[in-house]
Amino acid sequence: MGAVRPQIILFGDSITEQSFRPGGWGAALADNYSRKADILNRGYGGYTTRWALFLLHHIFPLLHLGAEYEIDGQPTLGNGKYKPRNSNAYIPDGLAKPPVAVTIFFGANDAALPGRNSDRQHVPIKEYTENLRKIVEHLKKCSLTMLVVLITPPPVDEEGRMEYARSVYGDEAMKEPERTNETAAIYAKQCVAVAEELGIPFINLWSKMQETEGWQRKFLSDGLHLTPEGNAVVHKEVIRVFNKAGLVASEMPYDFPHHSEIDSKNPEKAFTIKCS
Repeated sequence: MGAVRPQIILFGDSITEQSFRPGGWGAALADNYSRKADILNRGYGGYTTRWALFLLHHIFPLLHLGAEYEIDGQPTLGNGKYKPRNSNAYIPDGLAKPPVAVTIFFGANDAALPGRNSDRQHVPIKEYTENLRKIVEHLKKCSLTMLVVLITPPPVDEEGRMEYARSVYGDEAMKEPERTNETAAIYAKQCVAVAEELGIPFINLWSKMQETEGWQRKFLSDGLHLTPEGNAVVHKEVIRVFNKAGLVASEMPYDFPHHSEIDSKNPEKAFTIKCS
């Protein structure tokens, strides 16, 4: 059906989850691709790559491989609400077809320092690297043509993190930042290395943001999460990568006839042509 929109999934942590807020980079993408593609937010605040691995088969089911599925106990490859055999997890219709593009945006939590307030989120750099590989390799199994984009964690404003902690916790606030920019750099470097190793595009957000003087307060609201200006940087970079890969919104067709194509005396004609 010509009217079925392709899907673009944003997969990541809170920086992705918050991207549909006013001024968010995900909301801006949804506007860019309005009536061209559905932008699906799959951001999970606080998540790391370790926890993201548990979501892969739920968000990105391997439906294209011809494996058997069942409805009411009967094997099928049909449409509707269905589930892999021997699984209790139903897969919604909307994700039955692999997305045309996915952004993977993890690392800000993996880089939390052990022994400090957020140490439960810490993922060692070697494991982080391997987890990114696993995520990308799974997506490539979903679709050989899917555009997969890795985004590095942003830089960290340590002073901003401390100020935020004091504003929330007062005297009980941490005495040392739970994240540092130096550590974020290590995770960003490995994210880029994985992208280069696997031959996929990447956005080095850690480096890009620091090209601007005063990036700490301009782009980060609490030393880690993004201001509207920080969101604009991510949006601009994602659009740049998408356009370079040929996923240009202005060149994509509308999912149903534009109103100018509909003959008021014979509206059926436009829908027959567009939807057949």
